[in-house]
Amino acid sequence: MLSAVYQLRSPRQFEITFQDITVDDSNVIVRPTYLSICNADQRYYQGLRPKEILRQKLPMALVHEGIGEVVYDPTGTFTRGEAVVMIPNQPIKDDDIIAENYLRSSKFSGSSMDGFMQEYIKVAADRLVSLPANINKKVAAFTELVSVSFHAILRFEEIAHTRRERIGVWGDGNLGYITALLLKKRFPESEVVVMGMEENKLSDFTFADETILVNQIPADIQLDHAFECVGGNASSKAINQIIDYLKPEGTIAILGVSEDLALLNTRMILEKGLRVFGTSRSGRSDFEGLIKLWEACPEIIDYLENLVGSVITVRKVSDMVKAFETDIHKVIGKTIMVWEK
Repeated sequence: MLSAVYQLRSPRQFEITFQDITVDDSNVIVRPTYLSICNADQRYYQGLRPKEILRQKLPMALVHEGIGEVVYDPTGTFTRGEAVVMIPNQPIKDDDIIAENYLRSSKFSGSSMDGFMQEYIKVAADRLVSLPANINKKVAAFTELVSVSFHAILRFEEIAHTRRERIGVWGDGNLGYITALLLKKRFPESEVVVMGMEENKLSDFTFADETILVNQIPADIQLDHAFECVGGNASSKAINQIIDYLKPEGTIAILGVSEDLALLNTRMILEKGLRVFGTSRSGRSDFEGLIKLWEACPEIIDYLENLVGSVITVRKVSDMVKAFETDIHKVIGKTIMVWEK
């Protein structure tokens, strides 16, 4: 069967190519239905990645956050029309120690292989996870982003000591919102304190125990652990603030992505005996665990609905451009493409 692939040829320029999908006995055919634009997609779309990276990666179909419906499944794992979330991480090898999302050999949709901006996608059954019936599909579109926070919290549980009276989250954007929300649900007895730049954004963190502007943090505040969800040029300042306010032997989880190197106060990391770990992407087990959490705590979906920003129906290339250009100007939230290609 022939499938249209909508690749970014150069910054701000999409083109249609066609791929012949061979139907076989081991792979599932999925039609994408709801796609969510990520900051990583925008870095490619706007040409903000280094030129050598753009030359290496493009042309490429963007988007690694999305859901779809099953068109054909020879494995019998899913039923025709079933709603599934698509896992963008594509492991090539198995490892007893290193998770699939950290193996250097793994491929990733919208980064080292074509993303989900396609008419149909051929994928192994283990790269799909069933969604709960009647789930809000606009929220489900960014399941992958939520799974990244879920993965970070699972790693935190393994690495951090068990005194978790106060946990700080730096960042008032989408990632900070999601991480703080999941932390509060995972550790309801812990105080979750969110540090951000803008008071109007912090006002949306109604589930947090406290919100504080980063330029008004009390000098005597003390935290057991903290999550950095800032990224970009501000990540260095955020991490160094965390180092200042963390108690000895606390843990710092770094989630924010930055193109530049960050200068850190390593002397105080050593003096306090801090643990610092990074997290990137997620794997199948994180998607499965997250969906179980959604089923146990459906109110999480209600909170995440607050992140649904612009919703744009996409039927042609000009609609794709509209969606990405609209997303550039968002203050917070996720731009959702209702994919009707």
